[in-house]
Amino acid sequence: MTPDQSLLRFPCAFPVKIMGRNDPRLREQIIAVLCAHAPDFDPAMLQARSSRHANYLGLTATIEAQSREQLDALYQALCAHPLVKMVL
Repeated sequence: MTPDQSLLRFPCAFPVKIMGRNDPRLREQIIAVLCAHAPDFDPAMLQARSSRHANYLGLTATIEAQSREQLDALYQALCAHPLVKMVL
């Protein structure tokens, strides 16, 4: 497969999992990043789950991805965010 090829067919529903420290600012700041890259994202659809000892928060957002470039830009923005530990 060449770099220009993708297994994804756009547009498509694409789940993004974000993990970070359980900080009161995390949810709202992640929503802002998601909406900047996927303007049709509905913040009410963001799912959150705390770790066993509530030190970390896992967020799952499903966006309607329009292109590989959109996903790359979103992942870069999320990974660069200071409250985020991991993005899947």
